[in-house]
Amino acid sequence: MRSRTLIRTAAVLAAVAALAGGTAAAAPAQDSGRHDSAHDWPQRLIDRSPGLVQPKALTADRSVGARRAAQEVHLAQQLYTFWNTGQQRYLDAAVSPQFRDNTLPPGRPQGPAGPLFASRNFRAAVPDLTCELSDLLISGDKITARLVFRGHFTGTFDGVRGQGQRVEFNAIDIQHVGTDRITEDWHIEDNATLLAQLGVHA
Repeated sequence: MRSRTLIRTAAVLAAVAALAGGTAAAAPAQDSGRHDSAHDWPQRLIDRSPGLVQPKALTADRSVGARRAAQEVHLAQQLYTFWNTGQQRYLDAAVSPQFRDNTLPPGRPQGPAGPLFASRNFRAAVPDLTCELSDLLISGDKITARLVFRGHFTGTFDGVRGQGQRVEFNAIDIQHVGTDRITEDWHIEDNATLLAQLGVHA
């Protein structure tokens, strides 16, 4: 069932990349034992360094070129390793000092300070927060990611003390990549599900 879901997801992302004007290749990040070029293309773009988040499924537009595509995959891995760990060094490596959040939530500072602020506040509520990079799409100078955040509400959020409730919600990000780092983004989170799980009213 899981492999069928990954195949369907990869097919959808490949169609999106094709509509964006490029020829895409997609494959689940797990090695299936095949070694044809269509499979190897997205697989070889992934940085396998210990500690970095690994995409569960990857689609990459071949017209981007191997070097640029690998750079964008690496930036995505660094950014979502930051969300997975809360370690600022990954954020600093991924985003430009001129980074701009185009969907800035109320109360969050603009620029690189924004994700850091959000991560620290959220980890105060969910200290064991993890970020799964479920789907990653590389097309031109854009990175699109589907994320799944998980953890347990054992801290405090908006004056409410957690009782260990399980938290799991989805998010979608679009990142614009400049010369060497991410320069701006757009994002949307399933906040209704999150708040319901936390037992907090919007």
